[in-house]
Amino acid sequence: MISITIPAPEVTIFKQENPVLSNIYGFTDFHLITREAGGIFMFYNDKDELLFVGKARKLRPRIKKHFEDNVSVMKPHRDEVTKIEVCLVEDPVDREIYETYIVNKLKAKYNVEKVLYK
Repeated sequence: MISITIPAPEVTIFKQENPVLSNIYGFTDFHLITREAGGIFMFYNDKDELLFVGKARKLRPRIKKHFEDNVSVMKPHRDEVTKIEVCLVEDPVDREIYETYIVNKLKAKYNVEKVLYK
């Protein structure tokens, strides 16, 4: 049997209530997320329920794209996101394994691909 441990987040950013600074859907701290490293990211709602898990070669641009892109699966649910956790995982195979594992173990609400638990 294989044992997988979900990595601890390296960065967690929270939605601001009335942000004074420039923001995207209330998030002002995207600068804390690395622009160059790869990893996995998780979007949570205010009840700490996992909404979506994704992976990226370059984390910050990919995460921001979910809030700006017209084809993102998160487009109708962007207002629900109140917390973003980021884990650095450089190896692409490891990213794929973690993403699939987290989607199924924590039953991410809006992931439609890689779902094995239905």
